[in-house]
Amino acid sequence: MTGGGGAPSRVLLIGGTGFLGAHASRVLGAAGHEVWTLARGARPAPDPARTIRADRHDPEQLARALEGRRFDFTVDFGAYDASDVERLLLVPYAALGRYVLISSGQVYLVTEAAHVPYREEDSAAPLRPEPAPGTRDHAQWRYGVGKRRAEGAVLALRASHGVRAIVLRLPIVHGEGDGTLRLWAYLERLRDGAPVALPEGGEDLTRYLYAGDLARALARLLEIPPPPEAVYNLAGADTLPLRAFLERAATLAGVSPKFVSISRDEAAAAGFDAAFSPLSGPWSSVPDPGRAMGDWGFAPSRLDDWLPGVVRWHLEHAAGRSHPGYAARAAEKAWIEKHSVAR
Repeated sequence: MTGGGGAPSRVLLIGGTGFLGAHASRVLGAAGHEVWTLARGARPAPDPARTIRADRHDPEQLARALEGRRFDFTVDFGAYDASDVERLLLVPYAALGRYVLISSGQVYLVTEAAHVPYREEDSAAPLRPEPAPGTRDHAQWRYGVGKRRAEGAVLALRASHGVRAIVLRLPIVHGEGDGTLRLWAYLERLRDGAPVALPEGGEDLTRYLYAGDLARALARLLEIPPPPEAVYNLAGADTLPLRAFLERAATLAGVSPKFVSISRDEAAAAGFDAAFSPLSGPWSSVPDPGRAMGDWGFAPSRLDDWLPGVVRWHLEHAAGRSHPGYAARAAEKAWIEKHSVAR
């Protein structure tokens, strides 16, 4: 897809100054497209994008920023509820072109859906009961429910106003430049030589997405006719337990993985915050990307294709920094020494 007369497409990334936006900006820019980001703060746009400054939560400011502008393709990384979508897509005198909402596999985890891996239709299952306010589960539940409402707004505007829109649901995304340092939380522990406690032995299934695959998927969606469906999962090619994923990461980091199983009840009793093992627990979705693969040729990378580069980035850029969960490392070591032998 290109602008008139064969000119490059104009792409707008909403909230695209983070690491996902950086990957998307590089790939789209390399393909010859003109990339812009819309962001509130002073954080610079990823190369080669240019920035429009506006607070998307301020309707008047948003309208002034976008009035009279034309884009062929808009990717929204920062919509967390229905009002975010409606405020953007109903801005008058702005042409946003085809719209992509970046959603989350968490829309499955807030429902009673029991099918793993999750298919797109599984999100229609009834909502789970709301967890107790103030808990980590409640914060995760609110995030998933908000994304679910954002999706609902997209689908409603698609039906009522003919908005050319698509929803992409993502699991946890790994990639170079990931400032969450979730993978580093484990590599940092493994590099200090002591065993690492994994909730439930790291048996939770994982199916992550590589940030580069998301960027290439967006570039493909820009170039092809609109796919037949409104909602698609994206996810990597490999499904494996968390422990197996971390063993492969450890080997790439040049360390010998040593893990000890700790139950979630034991971790709670020991006072460990969930951040000590940020990839564990019930809030990591395992989506099935089969529909996207079949409908428009989404081609996820194998783990062995992207994990070496991501581990290398962490070793080169995260060394000397600590994930917040590492603050509990001394208590974790004491628990391991008292309760278990590494295996």
